[in-house]
Amino acid sequence: MEDKKKRMRELVDLLNRARRAYEQEDKEIMSNYEYDRLYDELQGLEQELNTTLASSPTVNVGYEVLSELPKERHERPMLSLDKTKDVERLREFLGDQKAMISWKLDGLTIVLTYRGGTLEKAVTRGNGEVGEVITNNARVFRNIPLRIPYEGELVLRGEAVIGYRDFERINEEIGDADAKYKNPRNLCSGSVRQLNNEITAKRNVRFYAFTLVRADGVDFRNSRLYQMEWLAGQGFEVVEHHAVTRETIDGEVKWFADHIAENDVPSDGLVLVYDDIAYGESLGSTAKFPRDSFAFKWADEIRETTLLEIEWSPSRTGLINPVAVFEPVELEGTTVSRASVHNISIMEELELGIGDTIQVYKANMIIPQIADNLTRSGVKDIPKVCPVCGGPARISMENETKTLMCTNPKCQAKHIKAFALFVSRDAMNIEGLSEATLEKFIMNGFIKDFTDIFHLDRHEEEIKNMEGFGEKSYLNLQSSIQNARTTTLPRLVYSLGIPNIGISNARMICRALDNDPQRIMSATEEELDEIQGVGEVIAGTFAEYFADGEHRDLFRRLLDEVEIPEEEEPAGGRDLTGINFVITGSVEHFANRGEVKEEIEKRGGKVTGSVTSKTNYLINNDVNSTSSKNRKARELGVPIISEEEFMKMLS
Repeated sequence: MEDKKKRMRELVDLLNRARRAYEQEDKEIMSNYEYDRLYDELQGLEQELNTTLASSPTVNVGYEVLSELPKERHERPMLSLDKTKDVERLREFLGDQKAMISWKLDGLTIVLTYRGGTLEKAVTRGNGEVGEVITNNARVFRNIPLRIPYEGELVLRGEAVIGYRDFERINEEIGDADAKYKNPRNLCSGSVRQLNNEITAKRNVRFYAFTLVRADGVDFRNSRLYQMEWLAGQGFEVVEHHAVTRETIDGEVKWFADHIAENDVPSDGLVLVYDDIAYGESLGSTAKFPRDSFAFKWADEIRETTLLEIEWSPSRTGLINPVAVFEPVELEGTTVSRASVHNISIMEELELGIGDTIQVYKANMIIPQIADNLTRSGVKDIPKVCPVCGGPARISMENETKTLMCTNPKCQAKHIKAFALFVSRDAMNIEGLSEATLEKFIMNGFIKDFTDIFHLDRHEEEIKNMEGFGEKSYLNLQSSIQNARTTTLPRLVYSLGIPNIGISNARMICRALDNDPQRIMSATEEELDEIQGVGEVIAGTFAEYFADGEHRDLFRRLLDEVEIPEEEEPAGGRDLTGINFVITGSVEHFANRGEVKEEIEKRGGKVTGSVTSKTNYLINNDVNSTSSKNRKARELGVPIISEEEFMKMLS
């Protein structure tokens, strides 16, 4: 049973990754045949186990916008836990009892209620007595089961969390995120309490169960540890936990301390709760704390060091974030020399000046922070210009917090996505330049516009010495850049990132304008509007882009960097204008499905990702397959043709 649940989670993650790659990155990490096979396997497991996860591709949770989050009183008050930083106090608490020890997750506590096997309600902890109803949002958490095998009323508590990796990624994508969210907990709290659950869905919130409150008619063997097993069997991810006694408490605390650094899920300590449910309940509670459980907080390791400089790091949102650079110190087993200060208000509160003696620590044993400034010489020399683009920088107030902003709308740091599109597969197809790498190159001044990417050899030694790079990575990158110098005009046009212009539109426009760069730059809105498949919106944005002298200059300079061989006319010349195709499964005569798509689009046809009533042909070498696309095509009467038949059609 456990193996099947584990397999179900693996399938959900794998299928979602494949769907995301295909739909958002135009990249295939598995064949359609393989996707359909795994999808069918997942459906079978969901039916067998009577469990469906919220993130499963077999369900489509509708998005909804609320005007406000309703409030609701908890059935029983949710008390805080008594805390200690002393292991000896935990040993005293344990006495002769066995207990369960687990991570104390640093997120937002949520109470879930299931009835008849389906999620009925989700409520935040709030003030412990009254919380906010966030059922709509809980349905789009990454891993909450929407359906479980148990049909009675189940009430449980758990923690909604956002992992460190997602926090770093999301924080860059949200306007003013640096001002609002200083840690994963704050971001999670804001995400869980959104009025629009489409926003929640994009934040990758996960839920980890830590307490079963009620499930009538189930024998839990008077054991908290068994309750956790049972919850896992219902499809919940439960917080990592171990059995512990006073004899093993030292080893268990050490085990968790040794593993916190590799934990992506934020944690600010440990929780002990007696395994014996009846014994724990018989103890009752004080006015503030339950007597059956105890929290352990990590004692922060603090080191003194000297502040060497404040480095100013621009972000995609326009905020220029201060980073403290100090004499390296050993903290929690690693060497640390940098800590984010977040904003000018915190700098002023700490009165940070170069040469000051500061105390540093790792928050939750993970994130370097400044604890105090012992010499407080005062804040000086806040930059007047952005360190990346040289544009004016100004101090602004965001949520009663002083921040430094770059005011230049064309600052390269604000346009990482544009550079990422330029190097993407359908554009210039340069491997080795992820968004993170592009960001580093831009911050270091290696890249100011697209043409600089073709001259990264000017910074060879600096790149080779960057973290994550070396001789081999650098040579691979240079090889990919040289290969990208031979390209097509549609790819080059698409790489510019003109609003509404995808690779298919770029091909249509270039073909209609005889692949002539001069005609492309000077095409009028009226001329473009006459091209079949190019509407007035696309014509307007395309003409507007090239009406800008800077854009024309950039395009000319890019043309000097690349070689565009004369495009061959499609052999046979069959015109596919107005014909819609869907391609699925593996191909034999073409290198990949992308080449089939390119051949169709060269001839004026269109390729989409899903079969609809507008589809004219589904290309699949396995014509008799029972895949979802084949089934849909048969339902709609869409002809399913093999690659051989498609090639005959071309000739």
